[in-house]
Order: sequence, then C-alpha cells, then structure tokens
Amino acid sequence: FFASQTQFEKNHIIAAFRFELTRVQTQAIRERVVSMLANIDDELATGVAHGLGFEVPAPQPKALEVAPDPEVQVSPALSLFARPGDGSVKARKVAILVAPGMHGASARALHAAVTAAGAVPRFVGLRLGKVDTSDGPIHAEISLEAGPSVLYDAVVFPDGDDAVDALLADACVLDFAKEQYRHCKTILALGAGVSILEEAGISATLPTGEDDPGVLMVPAKESAHAAPRFLKALARHRHFERETDPPAV
Repeated sequence: FFASQTQFEKNHIIAAFRFELTRVQTQAIRERVVSMLANIDDELATGVAHGLGFEVPAPQPKALEVAPDPEVQVSPALSLFARPGDGSVKARKVAILVAPGMHGASARALHAAVTAAGAVPRFVGLRLGKVDTSDGPIHAEISLEAGPSVLYDAVVFPDGDDAVDALLADACVLDFAKEQYRHCKTILALGAGVSILEEAGISATLPTGEDDPGVLMVPAKESAHAAPRFLKALARHRHFERETDPPAV
C-alpha cells in the first residue's frame, strides 16, 4: 500500500504516524511501533523515527521465516490520485471576503462566474449585514468568525485600499490566508488584495522556484478576466507541490 502512494501521500502518512505517536507517553511503545514499520518500508520507518527523535530500531521478528512473494509490488489504483475526478468545481466552496470600500463589480462578477460553474461562493464579511462598495452595497452572507478557513476550498481577497485596510485590522484575516495556503488551497488576490498575501508572507512562487498555480495575484486592471484562471486552479482542488514540512507560512 505505502509503495503505491504518490510522494505527497507518503509524506501525509508519515506525518500522521508522527502526529499520533507523539501523543504516546512511553518511549518504548513508540520505538516498538516504528520497529513494526521497519518491516513494511524503510522510507516510512525512517521518516517516522526522524520525526520522533530517534534512530530506526531493529525490525520486529517476522511471523514467517520465509515471506511469500507478493503478487503485486505496486498498484497505482491504491492512490487517491488515480481518481482525480471529472475536473469540475461543482460543490466547491469559495469564500469571497468583503469589507467597506472594496471594488464591488469585480467581486460580483467572480461570484456569478463561480456560481455558474457549479461551485458555492459566499460573501464573507467581518460581520453580517450591508457592506458599502465602490458601486453599491454587497450583503455579507456569513461572518468571518462563523465561517473559518477550514470550511472553504478557496478564498478571494478583494480589490480596494480601504477594504484591505479594514481586513488587515482583523488578525483573523491573516490566519485565514495562512491556513488556506498551508492546506494547499487556491488563493486569488485582486488588485490591492495582494497586500494581504504579502502581510501573511504568502508567495506566488513554489519552493522549487516555479510559479504556484494555486496563488493568483491579479492586477486591478485584469480583474475582469480573473475568473477562468481561478476556476482552472480551483478544479485541481489542492496544490500539494506547495507543501513543506515544517510549513513555510
């Protein structure tokens, strides 16, 4: 099973073992579990042992002196990446943050495009109620405290200097941005909204130096054309090539 996973999935499995075994209070039990993993895969055992702060112990004695030859060494079908879906964004939830002074037209256009594609956008405000924009009010559908980052597959930060100042005055907004980034979700910043990503330490460049396909920083003059790029990134669901251990942001 482990050998059939992508590297992203292997990293998650190793991190999951580390997470659970860190909560075990007896060192001997931690070592015994890792000694079992040593019979499964060297990379798995080494990764878990490193995260727990000790060397890989000797493998546990095997039940059979001569292990039977496996019928299958690797099966790609065991990886979740073997089932990428149909590439649609249906039912994906998108948070469009709103605040007074934002550019309303670009946010409304994006809301309409996301809805038309079958996703579920929500105007997320610092509080419920009417939000005055540059071209008419928008009504926040849910507040930031009631709709945290984990509920959404992507986030959009609006254009507008006053709106950005209002959002940055709430530290929860930076937490929202950082959690979206750490969870490898799609992030779109329109115009002045790029400042929020800069304050959060979020880069549009991957650790490899390549462009991050899931962090879109769109100038205000190009906001009207942001929807197709955003929906393409959203269709990937997660951008695991961004992930680092420990997190960079």
